[in-house]
Amino acid sequence: MTPKNEFHFYDPAIGHGLAHDPFNAIVAPRPIGWISSRNPAGKLNLAPYSFFNAFNYKPPILGFSCIGRKHTLQNIEKTGEFVWNLATRGLAEAMSLSAASVPEEVDEFQLARLTPLPSRTVSVPRVGESPVTMECRLSQIIQLRDADNRAVETWLVLGQVVGVHIARNLLPNGVFDTAAADPVLRAGGTGTYFSISVDHRFEIARSAV
Repeated sequence: MTPKNEFHFYDPAIGHGLAHDPFNAIVAPRPIGWISSRNPAGKLNLAPYSFFNAFNYKPPILGFSCIGRKHTLQNIEKTGEFVWNLATRGLAEAMSLSAASVPEEVDEFQLARLTPLPSRTVSVPRVGESPVTMECRLSQIIQLRDADNRAVETWLVLGQVVGVHIARNLLPNGVFDTAAADPVLRAGGTGTYFSISVDHRFEIARSAV
């Protein structure tokens, strides 16, 4: 056990007193919510969100937090649809380009030189270069609140997965190969990421109790 006097303690409301906020680095690495959406006029949007994860198994529900009322949030509110695209190591630079703060009329697919492919069940296209994509229909948008019940300028967007595309080479013997997919994971700092290596894989059998 680490001695008490060897811990750095801080109250987030007052400040961390460090070179960079450690919160994102502690809750990490995190999968990236690379979200494509479209507005009612058909203009496309593509943006990565580092607060992203899966939240339910049946039906499958995934979600991401949008800090501020960004174009992605506005589009999903109006159309009720979006697509999650797996950001891989080979697509990391394109993913980073799509994070640029640009006017609504700018198409991030074009900006990042990516191919919008038609989805099967929603009107929003998927990233053609991504080996895994999930088509989603909006289930909930929840504005977050702090411990004093004050609204925070962050919205949790939850969507039910209604269609999944997986490159067949990532399904040896019918089991998805996470390491082979080479996903990019967000960590702390201004631009720190991690990838997954098969060397770090280990198995723990589930308890029967």
